[in-house]
Amino acid sequence: MTVLRIGNASGFYGDRFDALREMLTGGDLDVLTGDYLAELTMLILARDRLKDPAAGYARTFPRQLEDTLGLAHERGVRIVTNAGGLNPAGLADTVRDLAGRLGIPVRVAHVEGDDLTAAHPGSLAAHAYLGGFGIAAALRAGADIVVTGRVTDAALVSGPAAAHFGWGPADHDRLAGAVVAGHVLECGTQATGGNYAFFRDGDVRRPGFPLAEIHPDGSSVITKHPGTGGFVDIGTVTAQLLYETGGARYAGPDVTARLDTVRLGREGPDRVRIEGVRGEAPPPVLKVGVNRLGGFRNEVAFVLTGLDIEAKAALVREQMGDVLAKAPPAEVRWELVRTDRPDAATEETASALLRLVARDPDQAVVGRPLTAAAVELALAGYPGFHVLAPPGKGSPYGVFEDAYVPQGDVGHMAVLHDGRRVAVAPPEDTRPLRPLGEPALPAPLPPGPVRRAPLGLVAGARSGDKGGNANVGVWARTEDAWRWLAHELTAERFRELVPEARPLPVTRHTLPNLRALNFVVEGILGAGAAAQARFDPQAKALGEWLRSRHLDIPEALL
Repeated sequence: MTVLRIGNASGFYGDRFDALREMLTGGDLDVLTGDYLAELTMLILARDRLKDPAAGYARTFPRQLEDTLGLAHERGVRIVTNAGGLNPAGLADTVRDLAGRLGIPVRVAHVEGDDLTAAHPGSLAAHAYLGGFGIAAALRAGADIVVTGRVTDAALVSGPAAAHFGWGPADHDRLAGAVVAGHVLECGTQATGGNYAFFRDGDVRRPGFPLAEIHPDGSSVITKHPGTGGFVDIGTVTAQLLYETGGARYAGPDVTARLDTVRLGREGPDRVRIEGVRGEAPPPVLKVGVNRLGGFRNEVAFVLTGLDIEAKAALVREQMGDVLAKAPPAEVRWELVRTDRPDAATEETASALLRLVARDPDQAVVGRPLTAAAVELALAGYPGFHVLAPPGKGSPYGVFEDAYVPQGDVGHMAVLHDGRRVAVAPPEDTRPLRPLGEPALPAPLPPGPVRRAPLGLVAGARSGDKGGNANVGVWARTEDAWRWLAHELTAERFRELVPEARPLPVTRHTLPNLRALNFVVEGILGAGAAAQARFDPQAKALGEWLRSRHLDIPEALL
């Protein structure tokens, strides 16, 4: 059967608005996908739905489609998206109304069954991560557009591939290959030079969106439309493969992909082949993302300028202490961020920030009384007193947690364009997820002179969030650098370089085929990104911080 060309036009809710048009006009495609959902996005959509029961989906998608639906129809490109969020049926109806208004005959289907909110009292949204066979059923029945709720990001690619090639649930290796390709595509331009450690290797001012040429055996080539910005090489693909993953077994609802079997090869300019991916039966349970309201949060950022920074910070804390003691918030955190420089040429670079963050279940506790006390210091505090923004009332924050349910407990359903409902059976063959043993390491480099230098001179990194945990994938660009990295960057050394991780469980996973190490730091993000537990709440820059830390690196690598 022919190669299937699947493109991506969105990596998150709020991604480049014109990407649908760019992908439809930039070259040939069979399927165009859009990923709009993340843990934080589900909370945002849940809050939208509280205000309007008809809401709950990505409102930008219909606006994007209004300008491009005719193009997709003319070119025969099918569109698959999880923009349905918490209300896929509502978005499907909106798309039908739009098509009718534009006079474009398209068949719209949707996938449902992921919503388990009723089974989790007190939650704003609880949704199971479905696989790709509901999408496949809708496409096989002739849908031009398939709208889903919470499916795995990679299902947007594996579902169309299964439909096109006729794969079934037992085709584990083929499905795993498509899942890996889907994982590379899911974050859009992160596969084409966006957020890339070695971004200076190409022109990334406006990276083009990626596409995958998927073959009947599940292998693929990652590329992009000719003439678009950014670049695709083994490094950009490796970085995205490591993003928000853990060990060698990458579990999903349809298959567990073995990341330790992935082989990458350069096939030409902006073309990277992915092959050799092995798959195993999926776990017997589905992951459920549960979003709850955690309470209320407020923040005041005091600007401290010039001399006596530490003394000024101490004065603020003492002056605010009485107010905080009268009605103590459940959590109070002070953080002094030393952005100041001595003898600075600008006032901004002469200034540090003292951040006060308070959380409590009661909005009043972190609201006006707290911020009013900060304002009242304006003429009675340290010299040069001012704050970054006017303090306001406390804002709600969310808490994310994982739950798991048996695959058979979820009513995975494809609602076809003609209204027929097709139930998607759970997989007959499952396998409990267990970690693999660590593989053998390469031979270490021979002894030689070393120089103190940043890790990032010889290694790339990409990091991200999964609930309260963060992962940091680190890879070497050469075989010699890998031989050094594999022995040098242990979990213990990681903790030394990232002091926040010292009291936390850190697990290192080794992926020799990718010349990569993947570190999972448990609990570093508290209750998840929505809780904003740290300065970088989604750990997006944690990898770049690690790359900036200095180590004794062999001079032969520098």
